[in-house]
Amino acid sequence: MTTANTAALTVDPVLLEIVEGTLASVEKEVETAIARTSRSPMIRDAHDFRAGIHDRRLRKLTGRSYSALVHPVARDFPLDTMRPGDVFFHNDVYESEGGIGHLPDLCVTVPVFHDDGDGPRVVAFVQAFGHHDDIGGACPGSMPSGATSVYEEGLMVPPIRLWDQGVPNEAALRIMTRNSRMPDSLAADLDAECSACLMGARRLGELFTRYGRSTVEACFDAILDKTTETYRREILAKIPDGTYVWEDYAEHDGVDEPRLHTQRITLTKVPDKVIIDFTGTSPQAKGPINHCGDYADGNFLKKWLAPILRNLADTPERMAELDVNEGVVPLIEMRFPPKGTLLTPIFPAPTNARTFVILRLLGVLSGVLAKAVDGRMPADQETIRYTGVHGVDANGDRYLMREVLGGGSGGRYYADGEDTIHVVPDSRNLPTEFTESRFPFLVERLGLAADSGGAGEYRGGLGYEKHIRMLRDASFMSIADRTILSCWGVRGGKAGRPFQVTIDPGGPAEREIEGLADGEPVRAGEVIRIRTTGGGGWGDPLDRRVESVVRDVLWGKVTRDAARSDYGVIISGPTAAPEADAAATERLRAQMRAERSPDQPFFDRGPGYAVLSGGARSSEVDRL
Repeated sequence: MTTANTAALTVDPVLLEIVEGTLASVEKEVETAIARTSRSPMIRDAHDFRAGIHDRRLRKLTGRSYSALVHPVARDFPLDTMRPGDVFFHNDVYESEGGIGHLPDLCVTVPVFHDDGDGPRVVAFVQAFGHHDDIGGACPGSMPSGATSVYEEGLMVPPIRLWDQGVPNEAALRIMTRNSRMPDSLAADLDAECSACLMGARRLGELFTRYGRSTVEACFDAILDKTTETYRREILAKIPDGTYVWEDYAEHDGVDEPRLHTQRITLTKVPDKVIIDFTGTSPQAKGPINHCGDYADGNFLKKWLAPILRNLADTPERMAELDVNEGVVPLIEMRFPPKGTLLTPIFPAPTNARTFVILRLLGVLSGVLAKAVDGRMPADQETIRYTGVHGVDANGDRYLMREVLGGGSGGRYYADGEDTIHVVPDSRNLPTEFTESRFPFLVERLGLAADSGGAGEYRGGLGYEKHIRMLRDASFMSIADRTILSCWGVRGGKAGRPFQVTIDPGGPAEREIEGLADGEPVRAGEVIRIRTTGGGGWGDPLDRRVESVVRDVLWGKVTRDAARSDYGVIISGPTAAPEADAAATERLRAQMRAERSPDQPFFDRGPGYAVLSGGARSSEVDRL
């Protein structure tokens, strides 16, 4: 037993609850302060930011959501050189040890100090990072879809001391705001994040003052040890020992023609851990879909992927109780291919659309686990993409409206997927009342995209359908995947509908827009129709309860045509009171079962896969 384990056994359980609750409270207080004092829509309204608390050994202590890493700050600024009031800043992807994925994600880190009588020493860190409006680069929003170099994506800042003992570095702040198209909101957001983290550091310092450094650090060890043992006992034990392989794909990189960009996981379960091997992942892309995952032994990526493991918990309620902190790291070993792949790109490969890779990896891990546990994992989801408009308003001022629209989550072995969820915890779509008052457009519809969820015994969740009518000429922007490939279904479930943007639907200038677009012209009066992805289905759609299909039709989630074609359910009756024709439904379902091939793959990727695979309907890894 390690020293940390021994110390953890001696911790007062009541005190442990107090420390654990204080960490959660401080983290929430920091995030609340940022939300209430920031200025940009992406931070203040969409909540695309996160806070985290780490100990002096750089271990993440809180588990409500993911955060960046302290490693690059500690690498460049030894702890004994830090002073109270210091604030560190960075956004350089290749200097972040894997904790920052693209340049708009700006990270603020504040050390926490405690004095045991021999002067203040660093005992912990409070950190915040979030997606900001603009940090320069080739296009508004700092996410140029056709970038072939990180130099096109914006200002790169390696770890710097942004505040020195309470004094802001005004020169550095001026350089950053000067490089931004939205300097006022950037300055306000940074001020909010620095102030909130300084406040959090004071709160956390009070915990050390109250109970002492050795006691609090023993509680930190106990918190992480509890996570390690819980995941080993309750989660890893559900995975049979053995080796399993699966892969999924990004479909385009903004530069080359659409093709399959492979992300492969070979998962090996041994008694005390899982080994995740990314060998077989495609070479790095010319365009900006690369992700720097192989730094710090994959520390960030381990904590990013670990929430998928929670789906193996005994119940959904138990799953919700399991945090992901540094305690999961000893249970996951990662093996990366040599430099030059989507996950191991070589500087200066562009990375601004790296969500295409790290979001897909969540699905790849879920899929490979599904093969190991006979499908007892959710079907696929794609719940983040960036859409927006930019231009000049009636006052002659430039504006940028961008939001992170979610999508439907995958069906599960016990329930349908959730509608319009967002992968970033607590994030949300922008309120219509706010956007219409600030930007020159009207939101004419915001609702669920009917039939977007993949058919299944348990249906995939639905995506958004949003209609925006422009009041002035503007440019539309999008960073989105899953426009050809769909969110896959599993164990007989069908794939969901892909992402789609149509400008001027039904009008004389109707046109489909690709998922990667920086500045598609939109005329005043034209409507932009956005339909986000539906989650994949779980289980055979012909096994879905007829009553559930009737309910979906009543609620407008499934059309009558889809009820017939996807579920074999014949709906009659008025719109307000649909009902199933039981005899006709039974006959149709029997006919559909008889006509389909008995040789079905374990995963359904939807019709788009054949477009990019040369006609193949499934991959060799899609079968058990």
